[in-house]
Amino acid sequence: MGGRVSAATAVAGTVLQIKPLLHVDEQGKLESTENARGRKKAMKAQFSKMEQGWRPDISRLVFIGHGDNPEGAAQLKKMVLDRFNDADIYTADIGPVIGAHTGPGMLALIYWGSNR
Repeated sequence: MGGRVSAATAVAGTVLQIKPLLHVDEQGKLESTENARGRKKAMKAQFSKMEQGWRPDISRLVFIGHGDNPEGAAQLKKMVLDRFNDADIYTADIGPVIGAHTGPGMLALIYWGSNR
């Protein structure tokens, strides 16, 4: 099933506004590392991980991907620039392959870091 959840889990997650934080491990497997309740908390959790592990000495490039969510991408970009004004940020739509795993509204924060 490629990391997708059951229909019952998806409905419960939608009703409760549970946003899973996903990670691709060393073997390329998509896994859920934690859950946040609400979009703002999920964005803060993503950003907190970046604060802990971003390595601008390797690359200042930060990629923000979104699944038909340009407003959320803009908010995440502002969070990054407010804290790391030297980041080179690129924003783009996520394609159908990743979108099939995540659904609409997803946000991705990708950077070179020390926290794998």
